Amino acid sequence: MNKQIIVNLPVKDLEKSKAFFSALGFSFNPQFSNDSAAFMNIVDGTIHAMLTTEPFFRSLIDKPLVQAKEANEVVICLSCESREEVDSLIAKASAAGARIPHPPEDHGFMYDQGFEDIDGHLWNLVWTQQADGQGSSQAA
Repeated sequence: MNKQIIVNLPVKDLEKSKAFFSALGFSFNPQFSNDSAAFMNIVDGTIHAMLTTEPFFRSLIDKPLVQAKEANEVVICLSCESREEVDSLIAKASAAGARIPHPPEDHGFMYDQGFEDIDGHLWNLVWTQQADGQGSSQAA
């Protein structure tokens, strides 16, 4: 079995969050989902998120729950295969209700832009150029 990354994210309204991320093209695995959590496939077989209702998330921790619209502990960075993929995902996120905190940043060898999802979690989308001049799926 390959190692996987599964990010657990608390959400205010599970159905609204599922609709938001579905609009970005992410899918959900019903086998690992219920009324309190939804297993979201970001990159099949390797990167996932478990969207959990806030009450369920609180049952997993022994500290206060950070309200992501007020403070952030992490920025989730996803690599993209092209500048166009960055722009496409940003457009989809914006249309689905995301806040876009800054314009795209183009450094020539790296292009990125971020969005804040409907629960306040920050996501950064990055394309980087490989040494041979080709696009890379490595995150910065």
